[in-house]
Amino acid sequence: MLKKLTEEEFKRRAASADRVAVFKEFLADRETPVAALSRLDEDEEAFLLESVAGGETRGRYSYLGIEPRTQGAERRRGRLPRGHRADARGSSRQKTRRTYDHKKRKQKMKTHYGIYGGQYVAETLMAPLRELEAAYEAAKKDVAFARKFNGILHDYVGRESPITYAKRLSEHLGGAMILLKREDLNHTGAHKVNNTIGQALLARRMGKKRLIAETGAGMHGVATATVAALFGMPCEVYMGAIDVERQAPNVERMKMLGATVHAVTEGSATLKDAMNEALRDWVTNCADTFYVIGTVAGPAPYPEMVRDFQSVIGVEARRQCLEKYGRLPDEAIACVGGGSNAMGLFAGFLDDPEVKLVGVEAGGKGLASGEHAASINGGRLGVLHGAKTMLLQTDDGNILDTYSVSAGLDYPGVGPEHCHLHDIGRAEYAVIDDDEAIAAFDALCRFEGIIPALESSHALAEAIKRAPKLGRDKILLVNLSGRGDKDMENVMRYKASRASSSRV
Repeated sequence: MLKKLTEEEFKRRAASADRVAVFKEFLADRETPVAALSRLDEDEEAFLLESVAGGETRGRYSYLGIEPRTQGAERRRGRLPRGHRADARGSSRQKTRRTYDHKKRKQKMKTHYGIYGGQYVAETLMAPLRELEAAYEAAKKDVAFARKFNGILHDYVGRESPITYAKRLSEHLGGAMILLKREDLNHTGAHKVNNTIGQALLARRMGKKRLIAETGAGMHGVATATVAALFGMPCEVYMGAIDVERQAPNVERMKMLGATVHAVTEGSATLKDAMNEALRDWVTNCADTFYVIGTVAGPAPYPEMVRDFQSVIGVEARRQCLEKYGRLPDEAIACVGGGSNAMGLFAGFLDDPEVKLVGVEAGGKGLASGEHAASINGGRLGVLHGAKTMLLQTDDGNILDTYSVSAGLDYPGVGPEHCHLHDIGRAEYAVIDDDEAIAAFDALCRFEGIIPALESSHALAEAIKRAPKLGRDKILLVNLSGRGDKDMENVMRYKASRASSSRV
């Protein structure tokens, strides 16, 4: 039975590495999972222990992790495997790195990517997640589901999206060709709708009557509200109060489409806080509610499911490059917040080692300033929103406030598959600051007559950096994940602020 522990008892058990099941309330930092107990049987290989609520002090002991075991007896006793020790904060350290063996797991779906991913959630959400896993596994094998999904993408979204050669920009830079995968031309103006259509179809298949979503820049909220209207389902969207202000046009679009928008004022009032509120809603209403997560984050099976629905981007782009240019691109570049558009693009080229995969994180005011959203380049291992990933956090495990001129990249974590691709060297992750992103925004407007989203502008800025250093026979493929209508006021405010600062 789950029980509340005193701080002293928790420390004692942490130090002796005994398995402790704890479930009580949210931790002080609010972004970590509610519960301490994930599924565990003699064939399971890992679980996470987490402290009871108690403010800053006890929050420091919330990351007691039990790493993969090599012997069933050790696993059943809940002891730390050989080579581990519990440090002063109760975290499990490993002397030698081990590889997680996915083949031993019972689940058919991919729940982990190396050491990342998992399902670190309250046990009240384990049943809904299992239900979702089963439904998605069945849907993937259903020809009728695939036909319906692809039909809506073609007839309603307007896929496939073209590849555009940014001729004038490329010639101005004097190096590699820059190609743009035009997700900005989709209905709703971004890549997000690819995923929301897939998840809404799955919700209907499961008999769910209500959709909820989180959103940062508002594009996922608009896409969710759009499919809710298409399928006649009520929809509620959680959005940080700061993002509500800087993305006002998208708020009005969501309302026009019939969605209820909740402005979240807790925490930093941005994307992570919106996701917290959406998770709380789902815990309470999971019987009739489907949570449409907008990125490749969250507990399994969301990272795999969102990647699969977005993989249409990379599959199309790969074929289009071969048909139009007779070859694959040298580099595929995409912005990374949670990372759904990037994983969608990367999915088409993962098996092509000659194609370099480049994710671009939001550098905000610079890594040294601490005001950024670059989780891979500036974070450390932790647990957020149900998954183990790289996070921007304090030494005590409390989530740091993030900053970016782009609301859609303003998130303290990143999808677990991105972390794994970084670790194994299959993808590299660069950082672009606000000034560079705004300059790229302006450049695409003036050279190509295309207004990009500020999120996409980060990827474009990295391509602008790289192109002059490469020969004219090289190809850089940039995922233009969305259009920038929503960002016009934000860009004008940013420029006005910079101009005012320069005059001081």
